[in-house]
Amino acid sequence: MAQTIVNFRMDSDLKHSMENVCGELGMSMSTAFNIFARKVAREQRIPFDVSVDPFYGDANMAHLRRGIEALNAGNGKEHGIIETRS
Repeated sequence: MAQTIVNFRMDSDLKHSMENVCGELGMSMSTAFNIFARKVAREQRIPFDVSVDPFYGDANMAHLRRGIEALNAGNGKEHGIIETRS
């Protein structure tokens, strides 16, 4: 099978994190991307859900802006971070 080189840009922190995970799994990033590419080719789809985080949806962002406006106008109550224990 003929080999080819594929180049693309990635955030350096993300690359470092991925290298660490791949190392823990006993593989290189190249092997991980080859596994991903084979799965995409076989299934003819991205092999995981790709979606927009609903937190950043229009309705929630509008709700957050209204809350900020209310706080800035002196209405409402600002809450601190709620910490939970496992």
